[in-house]
Formats: sequence, C-alpha cells, structure tokens
Amino acid sequence: MVLNGLINKGERDTRYLFFSGKGGCGKTSVAAATALWLARKGRKTLVISTDPAHSLADSFDTRMGGRVRKIARNLYAMEIDPKLSMREYKEMLSPELEKVSALRGFGLDEAFDMAGMTPGIDEIASFDTFLRYMNSMEYDVIVFDTAPTGHTLRFLSLPDVMDSWLGKLIKIRARLSGITSMVRKLLPVGDTGEGRDTALERLEEMKKRIGHAREILSDPERTEYNIVMIPEAMCIYESERSLVFLKECNIPIGRIIVNQIIPENTRCRFCSRKRKIQLERLSEIKRKFNSTKVLEVRLFEEEVRGKAMLGRVAKELYS
Repeated sequence: MVLNGLINKGERDTRYLFFSGKGGCGKTSVAAATALWLARKGRKTLVISTDPAHSLADSFDTRMGGRVRKIARNLYAMEIDPKLSMREYKEMLSPELEKVSALRGFGLDEAFDMAGMTPGIDEIASFDTFLRYMNSMEYDVIVFDTAPTGHTLRFLSLPDVMDSWLGKLIKIRARLSGITSMVRKLLPVGDTGEGRDTALERLEEMKKRIGHAREILSDPERTEYNIVMIPEAMCIYESERSLVFLKECNIPIGRIIVNQIIPENTRCRFCSRKRKIQLERLSEIKRKFNSTKVLEVRLFEEEVRGKAMLGRVAKELYS
C-alpha cells in the first residue's frame, strides 16, 4: 500500500492519499492526523482540503487559507478557496471568450454558454487548483481531505467532464484562430505577434494536466483512497456504493478506517449497549470489506483538535 511505502526515504515520486466518508465521520481528523504523522516521520507533507465547508483549520486549531502555508516542521496546509480558484480560472480561460460578442453569428454560441458559467463551474475551478498539486513534485506526499462522499465522487469524475469540456473549447479556439486578421484584431488575447496562440496553448496544457492526473489517480503505486466511517448501518451502505464507483474509476482503495468506537465501560449501561451494537457493525464491516484493510479508532474523551490530539489519533492508527 502507498502509505506503507511512504516511510522509505528512497522514494522520490509524490504520493497521494485521499480521505473521504459520510459527513460527521471524522474524515478531516483522520486526514489531519495522517498528515501530521507523515510529517513527523520526515516526509515533506502537504494536506489540502477540497471540502467547500472547510474544517481542516479547526482540526489543526490554526489559521489557514487559499494559499499553502507551513504549519509545522515538514507540514504544509491549505484549504482550496472556491472564490479564489474561480477568479484564477476565469482569468486563464475567459478573456478571449469575453471579446467575441461580435461573432455570435459565426456559430460560436457554445463558447458563450461555457463562458457564462455553466452549473458546477465552481467545482471545475477548484478542480483546476487540485490539478496543479496533482502534477506537483514539490512534496513527498499530498493528503487530500475531501468533501462528504457524494460531493467527492462527483469531484473525482471531473477529469472526464473537463476533458470533454476542454476539448470543445480547444476546437472553438482553433476555429477562432483561423478567422481573418480583421476579426483577430477584435481578439488580441493569444496573439503574440509571433504566430503563437497562447490561449490555445494554455488550454492544451490544461488538457495534458488532466490526462496526467487521471493516470496518477489510477496508479496504485502512487495513489490510495481511504474511506472513513463510523460503525453504523447508513455508513456501511454508503461505503459499499463508494467502493463500486471507485472500482469503476480504477481508483486504488487503501484502507477503511472505522472511527469513534466507544471504549468498554461496564459501569455505563448506555455505553455498553451502544458498544455492543458498534461491535456487531464492526464485524459486518470486516465481513463485507474483507479484501480491504480495516483500521479502528476509538472515541476519545476529548475533542480531536490541535496537534496533541491529532498525534493521539495518529498513534492509535499507525503505531
């Protein structure tokens, strides 16, 4: 598994660990604890939140933002800011499309639909930020704290959506590049005076990055997807559906982490009853997912927040 190999100092290619699960299962705590553990093992680690409702900063009990910042030795973090990603994305793609209002009659209306912010464009903009780090070799490992399951599965399907979408944009841009010099004067963006179309080059480069990210996502030597859950029926059903999707997308599955298991306490009748139900669910999880390694994390008496508590979670997970 990828996580096991990360302790080998001879490894050079960046590794990618994803953590996802149903909301409220503690996936952010587990992702943060894993990143902290790897950093303390001497691996240069970046942890990124792709969840629009960020809680990574809360887990580390520190300030964070849309830019990478160092939060401990060997440990860097950021929360993808959809507004910032959207602004950068529009700056990269839209200038040439915003100037083609005079060309609506030339069969280029599709360009305006795309430039007019199709539904989900904020996710696509965030995914473009995600792509930059998927193609980075600056870190030993990048840990992704993803959104709740449904959002994440949609997010992971974006390479196919974007590949198709960019293909259309590239065709449109190529057609624009072939229009007469008079019309080209209306579209100075991308015309360097040296016969180069820089806007088209940017689109092609982005398409290449998407292809590379798709390869990485399906490479079991570099990527693993970990599901965080609590021992309850609804989480089991959702995890089953997730695994089917991940296998269809050829995304390697790492571990299933069962969180918030109540410790034994014979003096508390409620605790004992609840624990009994959890242990039954835990046995069901191990049965249903017998080809996947299952790790267990107990429910702590304190809130999992700050490096000290995250260290405790990491010790329980990986010691």
